[in-house]
This record gives sequence, C-alpha cells and structure tokens, in this order.
Amino acid sequence: MKKYILALDEGTTSARSILFDASGKAVCTSQKEFSQHYPPPVWVEQDAEEIFDAHCFTMRDCLEKSGIGPGMIAAIGVTNQRETTVVWDKETGRPVCPAIVWQCRRTADEAKKLLDGGYEEMIRSKTGLIPDAYFSATKIKWILDNVPGAREKAEAGKLLFGTVDTWLVWKLTGAKSFVTDPTNASRTMLYNINENRWDEELCRLFGVPQSMLPEVRPSGGEFGYADLMGERIPITAIAGDQQAALFGQKCFGEGDLKCTYGTGCFLLMNTGEKPVKSANRLLTSVGATLAGEKPQYVLEGSVFVGGAVIQWLRDSLGIIKNSAESEEHALRLSDNGGVYLVPAFSGLAAPYWDMAARGTLVGLTRGAGRDHIIRAALESIAFQTGDVIRAMSEDVGKKIGELKVDGGASANGFLMRFQADISALKVIRPCLREATAAGAAYLAGIACGLYPGREALKTFSPECDVFEPEMPDTERERLLSGWNRAVRACRAAE
Repeated sequence: MKKYILALDEGTTSARSILFDASGKAVCTSQKEFSQHYPPPVWVEQDAEEIFDAHCFTMRDCLEKSGIGPGMIAAIGVTNQRETTVVWDKETGRPVCPAIVWQCRRTADEAKKLLDGGYEEMIRSKTGLIPDAYFSATKIKWILDNVPGAREKAEAGKLLFGTVDTWLVWKLTGAKSFVTDPTNASRTMLYNINENRWDEELCRLFGVPQSMLPEVRPSGGEFGYADLMGERIPITAIAGDQQAALFGQKCFGEGDLKCTYGTGCFLLMNTGEKPVKSANRLLTSVGATLAGEKPQYVLEGSVFVGGAVIQWLRDSLGIIKNSAESEEHALRLSDNGGVYLVPAFSGLAAPYWDMAARGTLVGLTRGAGRDHIIRAALESIAFQTGDVIRAMSEDVGKKIGELKVDGGASANGFLMRFQADISALKVIRPCLREATAAGAAYLAGIACGLYPGREALKTFSPECDVFEPEMPDTERERLLSGWNRAVRACRAAE
C-alpha cells in the first residue's frame, strides 16, 4: 500500500525533500543548499541545473535515510520560490542563461518605464500586481533582449519559460510535462487573474511569445509522472511557496490569514472567490485549489526585513551569538524604553512601498543599551507585520481576529506574544512549522486520494501554542504612536 507523500520544497537557497505519512506527519527530511551568484551586486542568479540536481540528491537521500522505498510513495507535491525565471531550449533542454532570481533588480529600470508610461492601472487590473522587477515578465524580456539569439529562437517556438516549478516538473517527467499552476502563473505579470489565462495584451507589452508559456492546471491535480529510482510516481500538486503555506496552515475560509516569518515576512489572506483590489497597494494573487474547485484569491503583503534583522544583530553588530539569544535579551526589559528600530535596509515594502526609506534607530538615551536595541529589533518585526494586517483589515472592511504563523522566527516566544499584543489578535502557532512543504503534501495527498479532503486535514498538526492579546489599549496606542513617529523619521532620511 502506498502510504507516503514526497514534498519537494524548492526554496531560495536550498532544495528540500520531506516525506509525509498518511496522517500528515513529516517523517524524514533531506536538505541541500545550492549556489547564489551576484555578477554585479544587484543581480541575483542561480544555476537551474544545479537546482534540479540538488532535488534529485535530496529525494534519494530522504528515501535512503528513512528506509522507505519509492514504491511506497503515493504522489509528489512541488512547492517553489516564486517569480524566479528559467528560459531553456526546447530541443536541447539546456537553459540559455542562468536563472534570474526573484530578488534580482537588474530590470528595475524596465519596471520604472512601465510606471512612467502609465501602465500601472492596466497591469494591476489584470494581474493584481504592481509593476516591479520582482515579477517574471521583465526578467523574460531581459533574457530575450540580451542573450544572443534568444529572441529569434523564442519567436520560432524553440524556447520555453518557466518558474522553478515548471522547470523541475519538466525535468522530472523527462520533458513530457510543460506545466505550472495558477499560484505561480499569477506572479509572472503575464497572467490575467480575472479570466484565469495568459493575457495576450500583456504578452505583447513584454514581447513574450505565448508559445514559451506553460499550460496552467489547478494546483492539486495531474501534472505527469516522475521516474524516481525506477518507480513511476504521479506528480499531483504544484503551488508557489506562500500559497502552499496558506494551504498548509489550513486557511480555507474567507478572511483566514497566515504569516510566514522568514528572512522577510509574508502575509497572505484568503479572500474567497472574488479578487479584492487593495486600496493600500497590497498584491492580489490566486490561491491554491484542487481540480474541479472554483478559483480562490488572496491578498498578500510582504515585509522586506523580518528575521533578517536578527541576522543583522548577529552578523553586522555582533551583539548576539545566535537568533535564540535575542528572546532572552528582550525579556530582560519591562518595555522598549522608547527605543524603536525601523529596519528599512532596502526600503519599506507594504503598505508604504518607499524604496528611498533607510534603516533608522530612534529614541536613544544615555540609559539605552544592547538589550534595548535587541528588543527594538524584535518588536520591529511585529510592528511591520501589524502595519500589513491593518492594511488588509481596511481592504476587506472587517476586523481580523486571528493570525496563523510559521517560519523560523515564529519559534521566538517574545515575538509571538508581542505580535498578539500589538495587533490585538490571537496568534496561533501549529506543531508543524513546515507549512510550505505541508501545503504541497496536503494538495498532492488529496489529489491522489491518500488524504480524504480538506476537512480531514483539520485534524493534522494541531495547535501547539496560542498567544492571546493581553496588552491594555492605552499601552498599545502609545507604542503604535512611537512606531509611527519612527517610520516618519525613516522615510524622511535620504
């Protein structure tokens, strides 16, 4: 009997394979890092072949470590860093250049031309996105314009484009499946989220032949078969990492909200069957659904510097030895002493979208010391996340009552308690922190029949910790007033 789901979690810096059993429990994990390349500093590239090889290693390693044979695998689910762009030759199967990573800013001038040219409203109305180098469309255009012979090959139907999910599945299936799902397609700036199809007008705007684009299928469904150690295994799920985490957190109802606390913080809210246009410049994307279900939509807000501010304390300032130590220092104080840190090291993301803002530390007195700076850094993560939560609340027109959390920094108890207090909502931390991989596994498990359905998933990974807001309203208002003053100072710095 086939009893396991193999989730491939393709992150920004590493490949992971995680085996989930019939009860949704993670039973084995294997991870392998791959290289990042920065030709000029603002460029970020990866070797797509190295990414695939890393996944092949982790799949084999996971099976060997667990003693579970490939014949016990019911299905494979894939989740991936979104927006990262791979273009390869249809005949040779070789990438025409390194993959351009979502963080890469080489096409910032191209995105600015779109804004200056008055295309923002058209693009937002069709895609739910704000024109930016973040998304795939400008990256594809750059490749076609700058790699010798690429545009001619593309127009002759000889080149293929994919986000990393498409590349991995194409390779895993021996070039038989050229596919993606709506969660990834909706992050390319070429996909019409209202009509759920590639958009001809946008393809013309970016000069992308539609022959390059993969077939879009529901996130949970049929994507072909992988050959794993001689066993033919169905691939039954693809989902971009943040939408996979939303599914993994079982945010199936309209208004359900999750935050992944990683290097940055990514908040996604399920808004149901109709896309919500944000008045606060949040992004609208497509959620992960199963074959036969109606499309669902999400609002998304990102914080550029989340857990990265703790890395900054450790690596740049040298005032902590490890991330866990930050909680101990923060708890030595009864409050922040009026010290606020706005970690706008590369500008501010949602809801400000101010790329000229710079990191600012305010409120220092002679009595302020290391503990105050560390506490201010931790509090900054919650303050920034709270800003996005309030923007989402305004966009949907109702108060948000609870937040489900995952990611590395969610292990910090001080941060989770402060998040509950400063946002006046319940923070729920599940036992399983691997929400992204779990989402891919849950989608694949339902699609292949190993898991009975969404309702059954609610018994998987119970709540481990619940943080209720306890802070008095007057204290919350005082702290938020201080934070808002610090943000104003940060935005005035040039």
